[in-house]
Amino acid sequence: MPDAVNLNRATVVDGGGQSPWRVLLAALLPARCVVCREPARAGRQLCATCEAALPWMGHACAACAMPLPLGHDPLCGRCLRRPPPLDAVVAAFDYGFPVDRLLPRFKFHRDLAAGALLGRALAAATTHLPRPDALVPVPLHRVRLRERGYDQALELARMLARHHALPLRAELLQRVRATAPQSRLDARARARNLRGAFVVPPGRPVPTHVVLVDDVLTTGATLHAAARALRRAGARRVDAWVCARVR
Repeated sequence: MPDAVNLNRATVVDGGGQSPWRVLLAALLPARCVVCREPARAGRQLCATCEAALPWMGHACAACAMPLPLGHDPLCGRCLRRPPPLDAVVAAFDYGFPVDRLLPRFKFHRDLAAGALLGRALAAATTHLPRPDALVPVPLHRVRLRERGYDQALELARMLARHHALPLRAELLQRVRATAPQSRLDARARARNLRGAFVVPPGRPVPTHVVLVDDVLTTGATLHAAARALRRAGARRVDAWVCARVR
């Protein structure tokens, strides 16, 4: 587990500090775990069982965040054979319980408590990384945004921008094609589905070092398509920070 996550684990699960209002509410209302609704540990968002089960990411490929055995080379075999368009990828969690419950609730049901916990975890996992010139959330197409009502990647990027005091450039990348949902497609179809989906609007200067922010990485097709668009527009380094990596 990264040192940054070790140092910030308590901050992730305790709601980020005890304000006077939080102390008062805790005294009046029994705290419930955001995952299972069982009684939570005092001053925390999770019960002891769900907190212990958090699948913090350990050693992983530096270019795609795929979990790797301890002692393995920094890059997995796939990234060695075919380097991706991302320079570095960091995931706070391996995609497992209880993150597999929290992420869908945040993404599809606007569960802000789940989102806040995930955002703090990602902030902790990225504390000691090189600072980019800007954070860029992976955008939704306007049709999907209208259907869903909010953009989970933008919400995560806002949390990270506040925590790390970094510029947020949500306008830098646009999704210009309403693609089919990636969850219904295999890896090859996902890549085809996203060709030409992202553009940087003309006349917008692109910083040298950009970090893409998204909720989850599965095959990498979405992040790769977004990274290529940023590189075509002039970015020299593109990283990605995600809440979880699916094996």
